[in-house]
Amino acid sequence: MDLQSLRTFDMVVKQGGISSAAKKLNTVQSNVTMRIQRLESELDVALFHRKGRSLVLTVAGRTLQEYAQKMLQLEQQTTTALRHIGSESGELRVGSIETFAATELPMVLKTCKEAHPNISLQVYSSTTSDLVRRLLGHELDVIFASGPVEHKELVTESVREDSLVLVHKRGSKVKDLPLILFREGCSFRAQAMAWRRSCGDTELKLMELGSLDGILGCAAIGLGCTVMPEKVLKASRRYEELTVSQLPTEFTRTQVQLLRHKDTALLPSMETFKNILNCQPENM
Repeated sequence: MDLQSLRTFDMVVKQGGISSAAKKLNTVQSNVTMRIQRLESELDVALFHRKGRSLVLTVAGRTLQEYAQKMLQLEQQTTTALRHIGSESGELRVGSIETFAATELPMVLKTCKEAHPNISLQVYSSTTSDLVRRLLGHELDVIFASGPVEHKELVTESVREDSLVLVHKRGSKVKDLPLILFREGCSFRAQAMAWRRSCGDTELKLMELGSLDGILGCAAIGLGCTVMPEKVLKASRRYEELTVSQLPTEFTRTQVQLLRHKDTALLPSMETFKNILNCQPENM
């Protein structure tokens, strides 16, 4: 039972069929079929129920899927760790919330690259909940998320505590404005909605955007208001077009946290991230 066959099996499960898996693996369908058949012959079990072009996992298939994912994750972790030892080369997959990506992350990545020039940095930005999901699935090696985030499978370190403020166009009547927010899974979104409900607003009017500049741009022309760390607004090119109002204390605190999976070794490049952030002045 070789890793390539397990990788093929895992892709068939994820894609739901031979044809789609073959495209993802950049191979022909016959190669995928052959590897699945070889696995079934070697294990002496049927891994799929075949219903026309659809494939449904058997009980044995579901069991293999669970172990295959663990084995593939371990293989990936081993490869990553060994590539970083001594030569300090390889790939580091970094996830970040949009607000951190737009402010501190470029400096952090630049400093890390200077300290580890042979490291290939891959960067992905999303909401906290999506980043945590990807970290738990070993799709990312380290993430910067808004918190607090607590999970038994994750190692968490606080980077800093932020103060959230209500951001809107100067002179606008905030109570009449819809909220402009990141997608579901953003902690700022959750706090903004909780604040609005505490004001008696039971029919929330929302606008969703995927970028920080888009949210601030719409707020600047009076389409709505938003909630985010004050330091993020100050670093934005929209700063002069906007103003802030204070939120009740219970809705103002959030953290930026550095997280990795407990099964992922603390690589030298990750250690550099920690050192960079620990050396930052409080007002950065």
